[in-house]
Amino acid sequence: MSQAEPWTVGRLLQWTTDYLKQHGSDTPRLDAEVLLSAAIGCPRIGLYTTFGDEPTEAARKQFRELVKRRAEGMAVAYLVGQREFYSLPFRVTPDVLIPRPETEFLVVRLLDLIKEREGGAPVLVADVGTGSGIIGVCAAKHGNCRVSAIDVSKEALDVAKGNAEALGVADRVEFVKSDLLAGVPEDVRFDFIASNPPYISTSEMAEVAAGVRNFEPKLALEAGSHGTAVIERLIPQVAERLKPGGTLLMEISPMIDERVRQLLEQDGRFEVRATIKDLAGHPRVVEARRVQA
Repeated sequence: MSQAEPWTVGRLLQWTTDYLKQHGSDTPRLDAEVLLSAAIGCPRIGLYTTFGDEPTEAARKQFRELVKRRAEGMAVAYLVGQREFYSLPFRVTPDVLIPRPETEFLVVRLLDLIKEREGGAPVLVADVGTGSGIIGVCAAKHGNCRVSAIDVSKEALDVAKGNAEALGVADRVEFVKSDLLAGVPEDVRFDFIASNPPYISTSEMAEVAAGVRNFEPKLALEAGSHGTAVIERLIPQVAERLKPGGTLLMEISPMIDERVRQLLEQDGRFEVRATIKDLAGHPRVVEARRVQA
């Protein structure tokens, strides 16, 4: 195409869609729209009313840099610094995992359980490995609860704290730097403990998408040779910190569902319930009730 032809919004989107498709993007058009709207500083839907407009040189320069990094494999969420989860905007950085739709199954179940307790004092929820804070913040936003958002990473806690403040729930969320529940005061007991722990095995890490493997925090992904190294440490801690009758909700890989259920049963302090399946029918959220002492 002739360089005399102006780089309008429409032309930029078409060229970039083709370019990102050639570089392996599964959603090239969506990626192009999100990146261009970020560079221009307008809502994505606004692009559709400005197809014939020509963005400024500064905006095009920023857009080119974003597209280049996307072609290298960096996720759009990291490039624009945000990902929507449970209809809420969450800030994300490479210090935290990008929120996945699968985690919404855990949040929905947690909120249902909290709702069953309506009418009393706020229940106590622990979000172990909070990352960007999606589980704890959603619980505080939509449920009658107080949340302890726990993570071993100070950087992740900073992101989660910013999200809690931006979404108006900072007064209901406490942030705790801790390796799982080890740093939580021993006398604290929770009604619910929710976690999206690392659950990818070392061998599986070599097979995950390059964008995940190269850019997302390994600490939040990999969990030993079987994918259960962190869960094996977490289960006995949960048993000590859940109130009798309290519930553990834990996101898992479908491949470790049977092993995780075995670990809970072997502990002897849990009633293991049916694993919640995702939209593809895969086991996704393990639920276990702490039996009466």
